[in-house]
Amino acid sequence: MDVAEEAATGAKGRPGGGRVQSLERAIALLNAVSASAPEGRSVAELAEVCDLNRATAWRLLATLEHHALVERDPAANRYTIGPAVSRMASTAGVEGLVRRSHDVLQRLCETTGETANLAVAQGGGGITYVDEVVPPAVLTARWLGREVPIHATSAGKALLAWEPRAEVEALLSRRLAGYTPTTQTDREALDAELATVRERGYGISVGELEAQLNGVAAPVLDAGGRPVAVVCVWGPHDRVPESRFAELGPQAQEAAAEIRRRLAPGAAAPLAH
Repeated sequence: MDVAEEAATGAKGRPGGGRVQSLERAIALLNAVSASAPEGRSVAELAEVCDLNRATAWRLLATLEHHALVERDPAANRYTIGPAVSRMASTAGVEGLVRRSHDVLQRLCETTGETANLAVAQGGGGITYVDEVVPPAVLTARWLGREVPIHATSAGKALLAWEPRAEVEALLSRRLAGYTPTTQTDREALDAELATVRERGYGISVGELEAQLNGVAAPVLDAGGRPVAVVCVWGPHDRVPESRFAELGPQAQEAAAEIRRRLAPGAAAPLAH
């Protein structure tokens, strides 16, 4: 059966269904891979989940792998989400991301009493704040729409800590500029800090971009464990001293995890307020 015949027949033999069966099977496999644990799933496991025979699953996965939509670990022969998915997500715009996450930021702001931001990576090697919720009656700088250097903020370090090594090298290929006395400009020291960030689960900044501002940030990870956005909580150092990091960091992590759940395939978007 060719593509035109499949489209006419429909996904499950329903005349006029208008859907292509082989494409639906590939999408089902892609969703199953995205729902896998970080180590991925084998062909046999994916075939069982999607109710396919192994030969069909293998051919579809080979096609998805060819287009970098999935990756196969040759040693374990297990499949995980490929880099093309992250690239598509990063170029799809941020309106949907903001819509799904804004009320999460609102709750985070209310709970902490501090500014909550959502940031995404930019192609130029920086990050940009795409949404922001500011506590009422608090005078503070506004960062919405502002692009900042990736190495000098908690958000940037939270993103770098979960990026593949090759991406980190590309993002940090230029000399690291210093903005305040606490900005980390030594690559070796920054690499060590990124390892700590990953182990701890969130990044911190102690006046590294602006001397009077401190913050924490946690990544929103996709199914493959790569960051698609970062949740930040920050404020003046007198309201956000280092002693609050252990409190604010887990709250940022919880908010990031909630946004990740909302971005998962099949998740419903929250109702508009």
